[in-house]
Amino acid sequence: MGLESNIRNFETELQGSDCKLIAVSKTYPAGIILEAYQLGLKVFGENKVQELVPKYEALPKDIEWHLIGHLQSNKVKYIAPFIYLIHSVDSMKLLTEINKQAEKNNRTINCLLQIFIASEETKFGLSFEEAKTLIESPELDQLKNIRIVGMMGMASNSEDENKVRKEFKSLKAFFEECKGIKKSNVEMKELSMGMSSDYKIAIEEGSTMVRVGSAIFGKRS
Repeated sequence: MGLESNIRNFETELQGSDCKLIAVSKTYPAGIILEAYQLGLKVFGENKVQELVPKYEALPKDIEWHLIGHLQSNKVKYIAPFIYLIHSVDSMKLLTEINKQAEKNNRTINCLLQIFIASEETKFGLSFEEAKTLIESPELDQLKNIRIVGMMGMASNSEDENKVRKEFKSLKAFFEECKGIKKSNVEMKELSMGMSSDYKIAIEEGSTMVRVGSAIFGKRS
């Protein structure tokens, strides 16, 4: 299957759902991303700042770039001028830095809170309790240059579909619960769940964004 047929298959699969495709371009060269862009994709996700910045510089400027990997506070300044959405916010410290760098660039940066839902210790993220505390904190009210627009979660890397579904379901329920929180810089509308291996389950469980790489671009070398 070629790149074009993979993209068209995804477009067909997502038809009729409220779900958007984030094409995960990490480790793929700029040339392949450009080809996907010319076939109609405009939204790409990268894991690492040091890989994202040169791609941003080399590629068309109407691409919507999403940072989906773990983000260190000291790297925020490199992406603050252009990043569309950061999926992986997991602390007040990181949010504060994003706000600071957004202000320097006269921007408001959209963020998702990364929630820990998997059974693997290797994954990052806030617990439900930590996320609720962060959203309700007076400290958050002071951050005028960020907007929390939703949540992101990664399910366990498991063959057990019921387990994966249960994890997505738990995040969707928490997301719905937090929709009731009214703040000027919080508007819960995006739920980023699902990758190449489990995106179908994620869509069924209410994901609004799936992060898919190898199913679009082919196996990573």
